[in-house]
Amino acid sequence: MSKAIIQTDKAPQAIGTYSQAVKAGTTVYLSGQIPLVPETMEMVSDDFEAQARQVFENVKAVCEAAGGTINDLAKVNIYLIDLSYFSMVNDIMSSYFNKPYPARAAIGVKALPKDAQIEIDGIMELPE
Repeated sequence: MSKAIIQTDKAPQAIGTYSQAVKAGTTVYLSGQIPLVPETMEMVSDDFEAQARQVFENVKAVCEAAGGTINDLAKVNIYLIDLSYFSMVNDIMSSYFNKPYPARAAIGVKALPKDAQIEIDGIMELPE
């Protein structure tokens, strides 16, 4: 099985030794996205809600670059430096996804790259 690298200017460029996503067959593995604005590579804001929305926009852009939609995500991992934002993430996520929702984990972490408050990665299965 061959693998293809997914890259889009509509999401932040990789800031390390990784690709935005890798497609293997009909499965796409998305690297973690943080709330950087793609055009400036700067943090969108210090406000958590703005950061969460930017991360979902970045994830959506990578999904579309891979030939799918955010609703094709089968598994989502959400990393938070403050789990008290869990219910806000639920509300924001519901505006991006249709039912049935993907499988998901929400994980509390001590720190994220560039002092982000949230990071999201996932696995997408493209429609055949």
